[in-house]
Amino acid sequence: MREKTLLPLAIIGLLLLWLATLGLWAVDAQTVDDTYAPAAGNSQNAIEWKLVTTWPKGLPGLGSAPENFARRVGEMSNGRLTVRVYGAGEVVPPFEVFDAVSQGVAEMGHGASYYWKGKIPAAVFYTAVPFGMTAQEMNGWLHYGGGLALWRELYAPFGVRPFAGGSTGVQMAGWFNRELKSAEDLNGLKMRIPGLAGEVFAASGGTAVRLAGGEIYTSMQTGVIDAVEWVGPYNDRTLGLMEVAEYYYYPGWHEPGAMLEFTVNQKAFDRLPSDLKAIVEGAARATNQDMLDEFTARNNESLTTLLTEHSTKLRPLPDDVLDVLHSNSVIALEQLKADDPMATKISASYETFLDGVRTYHEISERAYLNARDRVLPPISFIDQ
Repeated sequence: MREKTLLPLAIIGLLLLWLATLGLWAVDAQTVDDTYAPAAGNSQNAIEWKLVTTWPKGLPGLGSAPENFARRVGEMSNGRLTVRVYGAGEVVPPFEVFDAVSQGVAEMGHGASYYWKGKIPAAVFYTAVPFGMTAQEMNGWLHYGGGLALWRELYAPFGVRPFAGGSTGVQMAGWFNRELKSAEDLNGLKMRIPGLAGEVFAASGGTAVRLAGGEIYTSMQTGVIDAVEWVGPYNDRTLGLMEVAEYYYYPGWHEPGAMLEFTVNQKAFDRLPSDLKAIVEGAARATNQDMLDEFTARNNESLTTLLTEHSTKLRPLPDDVLDVLHSNSVIALEQLKADDPMATKISASYETFLDGVRTYHEISERAYLNARDRVLPPISFIDQ
C-alpha cells in the first residue's frame, strides 16, 4: 500500500516542477521580448534620438520631411525608438548640422550635402551637379548604381552614415529683382546660391552669397542680395519670395534633381539592434520618395497662385545665359576633380551612370514627353 501511494505523489511532483519550469521560461521570454519590443510609451526601454535640421521649424516640404521620418520611426518601432526634431538654431545653427551629428551632439541631421562643401568638397555630388541628373536619375544612381556606397565612403572618416533624405525635383532658377536679357546682366549680381553652382555663378560675373533659409527673405527685402535661388513654387511661396522679387526664372540649371540627406551618427546607428536599423533605413527610404511626391503635387498649384494672385513675372533664362553657365559648370567640375581624389572617384561613377541613363531616357522619358506634347493641346502660361 505504501509504494502505491508514493507513486502518484511522485508523478504529481514532477508535473508541478514541469509547470514551474514553463512559468519561469515564460517570464524569461517576456523579459527578452520587453527588451527588444516594449509597448509604446515604455520609457524604461525606449531609445531617444535628437534630429537637428538646417530648415526653420515647421517649414512645409523641406521641414516636414524630418517630422514625417520621426513619425514613421515611432510607429514602426512601436515606440522603441523615438526621434525628436529640432529646427535650425534650436540646438545648433543651420550650417553646423553635419558637425553636430559627427560629434554626437545629435544622433541625426537633415539638410543638404553641399552645405558641407568647405569641409568635404565632393559632398556637392549628393545634392546637385549643375546640368546633371534629375531626381529619378539620382535615386537610380544612389540605390542601384553604386552612388550610396561612395557617399558612405565619403562620410565614413567623420563617423557619419548618410541616407537619401528627399528630393524637390527640378528646381527653379530663382527670383531676381531685375530682368535678365543677356549674360551681361549677370555682372555684379549678388545672389544667394550655394554649392558648386555658387562657384559657377561667380565665374559667370556674379557674386555668390551663402545664406540659410531663414535669412533669405530679409536679405532680399533689404537689398543685401539681388537674387535668390531657394527651391520651387511650393517652398518659395511659403517663404513669401514673391513679395521681395518680381522676376521668376526657369529652368533650375543648378539643381535639376536636388537631393537632401539624412545623416546618422555611425556609433549611435551601430548600437541599434538589427530591426531598428532596418526601421531607420526603411523610414528614410519612404521619406525620400514621399518628399518628391509632395513637391510634384504642390508645385503646379503654387505656381498658379504666384501667377494669378501676385505680380510674379515668369521668364525662361536666355540661351546665352544658359550657355555661359554651362561652360563655367564644366570648368568648375574639372577643377573640383583636380583638387580632390574622392571627387574624381565619385565623378567617374556619376558620369558613367548619367551617360547610360541619358541614352535610355532619350527614347523613353524625352520621347514620351515629346509625343504627349504633339497630341495634347499646347500648354499656355498666363500672359506675362
